[in-house]
Amino acid sequence: MGRYLLRRLLQLVPVFIGSTFLIYWLVWSVPGDPFAGKCGERRCPDQYVAYMTEKYHLDQNVFVQYGNYMKNLLQGDFGQTFSQRDIGDIIATAYPNTLKLALVALAIEAVIGLGAGILTGLRRNGFLDNLVLVSTLFLLALPVFVVGFVLQWLLGVQWGIVKPTVSSEMRFSELIVPGFVLGSASVAYIARVARTSIAENRRADYVRTAIAKGLPMRRVVGVHLLRNSLIPVVTLLGTDLGALMGGAIVTEGIFGINGIGREVYRAIVTKESATVVGIVVVLVVVYLLMNLLVDLLYAALDPRIRYE
Repeated sequence: MGRYLLRRLLQLVPVFIGSTFLIYWLVWSVPGDPFAGKCGERRCPDQYVAYMTEKYHLDQNVFVQYGNYMKNLLQGDFGQTFSQRDIGDIIATAYPNTLKLALVALAIEAVIGLGAGILTGLRRNGFLDNLVLVSTLFLLALPVFVVGFVLQWLLGVQWGIVKPTVSSEMRFSELIVPGFVLGSASVAYIARVARTSIAENRRADYVRTAIAKGLPMRRVVGVHLLRNSLIPVVTLLGTDLGALMGGAIVTEGIFGINGIGREVYRAIVTKESATVVGIVVVLVVVYLLMNLLVDLLYAALDPRIRYE
């Protein structure tokens, strides 16, 4: 186990370097003047342009720029925006809000999606099975912004059950509806994957053997069937955390949440390339760590998997 963990950690290093370099190169290669609009309607003075070009190493090739960026990043310095705002402070302010929203969405996915998948997988072709299939197809067909606006208008404006926007305190009760909106598509995917996995494993030899031994159905499902059926679901849930954080732009905009998504949108609009790179680097780290956690959970769920 220890050797496997060390090997996986070493594998993450080239993946991290390759992905962050690609992101850095793509963001800073966007055509256009990076200083356009930074001095209002007038053109920026030559002294300002020369100073900022030297500060961000824009007069050097992309490999030198990336090397300087990574050297500062390893020291905890994400750099500054063109307006001299510390990017680390932006991430520290917005990241906890998006993380909290993403975790709520992930919990909703696990509870609703997995619960629906288990029930329909055990009782296929019934009323509940057909209801879940139609509901998940409906969620997959609707864009996130449609689900968000409909729930905001219906639950917040018409019925007054929840507040239309989230307050700065980010209370859990305020995040349930935005969390469902953010994870609505993933709820449908997880429900369908769990249903298929459980239905397939229910016909496996080890399940029939457990039933033939006279084990209670609750133990057969909870210990034998569910553990082996959870592997594809865990894969989806593990990789979905980074996707939820990166794809929260629409949800945060609808419910007024000051998170990573809104900061990325602002940075793209104002051409703050350094901010975009810094935020995406954090999301890359989340993706890599969650994939590592998923790999470690495999053996706990399926004893046939061995690391050594």
